[in-house]
Amino acid sequence: MEGWDVNTKSTVAKIPLLTTRAGPRDGEAWTQRRKEEFMALIKYMEMNKAKDSDWFRIAPNADGTKWRGKCWYVHNLLRYEFDLQFDIPVTYPATAPELELPELDGKTAKMYRGGKICLTIHFKPLWAKNCPRFGIAHALCLGLGPWLAAEVPHLVDTGVIQHKEKQQQQSPASSQA
Repeated sequence: MEGWDVNTKSTVAKIPLLTTRAGPRDGEAWTQRRKEEFMALIKYMEMNKAKDSDWFRIAPNADGTKWRGKCWYVHNLLRYEFDLQFDIPVTYPATAPELELPELDGKTAKMYRGGKICLTIHFKPLWAKNCPRFGIAHALCLGLGPWLAAEVPHLVDTGVIQHKEKQQQQSPASSQA
């Protein structure tokens, strides 16, 4: 995990590692894996709340294969919030989930079609090395969190995205013109 800051390393070290190697097609083993995923997510969310750095909410569908929620990043004291979604691949946990922020699709080079964030260089080798111990909480901590920290300030500073309040203030003025 070289290249990660000390805070990130410390946080990820406290997220429980998972033991069950199972994906959506593995029946009862998948049920066990989902329980482990929930425990790791709960622990990660508790740690974030304790540090006053709560930054996402997600929930799965009934079988745990589709996840939806929100994530946010605070930049210049403004909260930028995005829809978050991902599907669990059939080859999970050997394959990491592709985290998607659909409303940012096409707004940054560090994203694939459909709003899938680019995690290939830094995160995917780490995921492969730690399979099956890493899960959704690890993907959020080591994938989405650092991606938001790197991309959101850049997108804001270059004017690619604006805070929702600014958009609302500009909207009435443009409709009067």
